[in-house]
Formats: sequence, C-alpha cells, structure tokens
Amino acid sequence: MKRLVTAGGLTLAILLLGGEAGAQTGTARGKVLDAEGNPIQDAKVTLEYTGGVTRKYDTKSNKKGEFTQVGLYPGPYKVTADKEGYQPTFIETRISLGDPTYLPDFKLVTKEAAAKAAGGGEAAAEMQAAFTKATDLAREGKVDEAIAAYNEFVVKYPTITEAHYNLGLMYSRKQDWASAEAEFKKTLELKPDHADASVSLLRVYEQSGQKDKAAELAGGAGATNPKIQFEMGVQAFQGGRYDEAVEALKKAEAADPGNAETQYFLGTVALNQGKTAEALAYLEKYLSMNPTNAQNKATAEGLVQALKPKK
Repeated sequence: MKRLVTAGGLTLAILLLGGEAGAQTGTARGKVLDAEGNPIQDAKVTLEYTGGVTRKYDTKSNKKGEFTQVGLYPGPYKVTADKEGYQPTFIETRISLGDPTYLPDFKLVTKEAAAKAAGGGEAAAEMQAAFTKATDLAREGKVDEAIAAYNEFVVKYPTITEAHYNLGLMYSRKQDWASAEAEFKKTLELKPDHADASVSLLRVYEQSGQKDKAAELAGGAGATNPKIQFEMGVQAFQGGRYDEAVEALKKAEAADPGNAETQYFLGTVALNQGKTAEALAYLEKYLSMNPTNAQNKATAEGLVQALKPKK
C-alpha cells in the first residue's frame, strides 16, 4: 500500500512494510547469546525459507554475538543458531521487504548444562535424544510430527523452558493461536524474564486479532521492556496504527536509548503521518548514531536529503 507524503514541494512515495526507498529484499538481524546473556562469536546461523521453494542462507555471529543477513526473499523462515558444544535452537519467523526483521535473541545452552538439567547419565542422553528428535523434525518442516514429539517431550520433561518455547513456535506456524499462547505462557511461567517468549506472545496476539491482549502485555511490566515495546511499535506501524506505534516506540526509546532502529521507525512513522520536520529530526538522529544496517542507513540518507529544505 502506498502513501504519498508531500515535503516542501517534493512528493515522496512510501511503501509500507518495505518500500521503493529501499531494496526489494528482506533483512534479518539478531543476536546469539549464552545462557548468561553473554555474546557467542562465530555461531552458525542458518535461514531456511519454508514457503515451498528451496532457499537457504548461512551467516555467522560477530564478537558481539550479532548477525545480519541481507538479500532475503520475503516470506516464512526457520532460523537456526548452532555452535560446537552447544545445543542448537531455532525460531520460526517471517521476513518482510524493506525494514529489517529483528529476531528474538538466540539463547544457546551448552550440552553439558542440558545434561545436568536432566540429571546426567542415561537420563541425560535420553532427554537429549528426545529434544534432538523434535528439533530435527521441525527443521525438516514436519510441523505436525514436531508438535507431537515436543508434546511427548514436555510431558516427560515439563520444566525444560526451551521445549515449551519451541512448541509455541510450531503452533504459531500452524496458526493455532490458542495452543501457541498456552506454550508461550508456560515458558514465561518457568522463566518470567524470557524476553523472546514475551515478544512471541505479543506477535500471537497481534496476528490473531487480539489487540486488547497485546496492549495488556505491552502494559504493566512490559512498559519498560524495550524488546516488547519495539515489537509493539513495529506491529502497530505495520497495521497502520501510527499513534499506537509512536507511543510504543517512545517507550522503547526510553528503555533502550542506544537502539538506533527505534529512531528509524519513529522517523518512518512521522513521515507517514505527514510530520516532515519530526521525521527529518528522527532520521538525522538515527544517522548520527552510526547505524550498522546498511539498507536502512541508505534509505535514511536518501530521505534526509529529500526532506531537507532546499537553499
């Protein structure tokens, strides 16, 4: 959907959820961390398109645990993070054109820690084999079989947080929103500070039309969670709810002022609202923060040049 914004006699065509101002491909960004939240360098990140055509992309995390993959075909993806000595984990997501898709942090648990959690010895081996079986089924796109395997797993090992989280992702892929909601809630019951589960739960509410629950989640303790507020802002922007987007993005900015992408989205929202002066200020601030996303940086530079009053 295009929206025309006039600035100083210049008409700019903006395409929501990506745009003519940016490349017609998608970008994924994220982090790979250990169980304590420390960055993991050189973790392998694989992005597999699950929309019916074979497309696979591989990248690695840098010393900050961060990774970026550009040039992605838009659509559904399974994204897996793995490194030797760690238990691999994955998420299901959708990549859109234009603005980057920010993935939840990947939290990798060492195989040794996973073994200890299961009690060691034969019990550990059995637990590891069951989890690996479910994960492999999910990687192969066998969603129903993966759901069955994860359900079998959580019955036997009900306190393994990531099993409930991955099961929620599988239900989300089938758009079984009620089951996905239940699993993400169980994840948060086991680990209240599981930010990825909170963000995934917010997406469930948004995508299933439960705006009241999304707003409730974004309120209370979520009001100071930068990931939740940023996701809420992006979801509201994508839905054309600009006032809601601004409110959430400003909360994200207050909680994490170092996230340059918040300024980018605030500028984009302002531009779509016809507030060119505000848009220019946000985009200039974004560029002053030395952003690392090449695509957004190029888009912002072009918009700033177009929006600046001509001498």
